[in-house]
Amino acid sequence: MEKINKLSIVIPCYNEKETVELLIKKVLEADVLGLKKEIIIVDDGSKDGTRDILKKYKTKKGFKVIFHKKNSGKGGALKTGFTKTSGDIVLIQDADLEYDPNEYHLLLKPFLENNADVVYGSRYLSTQTHKVLYYWHTKMNGFLTTLSNMLTNLKLTDMETCYKVFKGNIIREMAPKLESQRFGFEPEITAKLSKIKGLIFYEVPISYYGRSFKEGKKIGWKDGFRAIWEIIKFNLFDGKEDK
Repeated sequence: MEKINKLSIVIPCYNEKETVELLIKKVLEADVLGLKKEIIIVDDGSKDGTRDILKKYKTKKGFKVIFHKKNSGKGGALKTGFTKTSGDIVLIQDADLEYDPNEYHLLLKPFLENNADVVYGSRYLSTQTHKVLYYWHTKMNGFLTTLSNMLTNLKLTDMETCYKVFKGNIIREMAPKLESQRFGFEPEITAKLSKIKGLIFYEVPISYYGRSFKEGKKIGWKDGFRAIWEIIKFNLFDGKEDK
């Protein structure tokens, strides 16, 4: 089993002045099972004052803060963030507090105990706390996961989850090839990972504190319909890769 020493946490951020400082506090306090933390924040052209908050972290030890001049979408921000990581494991954390950093230890255990290559945190396996929100949003997530599974031959329960965690060398090698600028990142990365021979996937249950659109939720119906095309595109029209 490979030795694992450092965790890189990549935080894409756009107009999150209300939550970003509390999120950073939670990330700093999170139990990462003894690993060293590296926190990479990519501000994706925020216009609400988020950038001013993040400037003070730019010179702090253990942080890398990158500012996009223009908004490029979640996928674009993650692509930038991945290229700046140096950790043995790389974890995605949204800045909106829908996902709880106190559960990092759950996401990391399969790497440390079972030699996982990729771990997804599933909102639908979980008996943990869930905020009750939109019925049709949940149904669309389920449909997209099922469609993705049919083409990847993976048995995931939550393809659209934020909590995706990878061995660092895998995601850094993939990062330059990523195409999706917005939320199409989720089906794209899942499709591309499924084509790498020999990867060991795990899912773990996580809690979820979803926001309403009034509270700032950014993904909408148009993104859902776009994701259908992206699932088809990245599964059927992308080449296979070897690990």
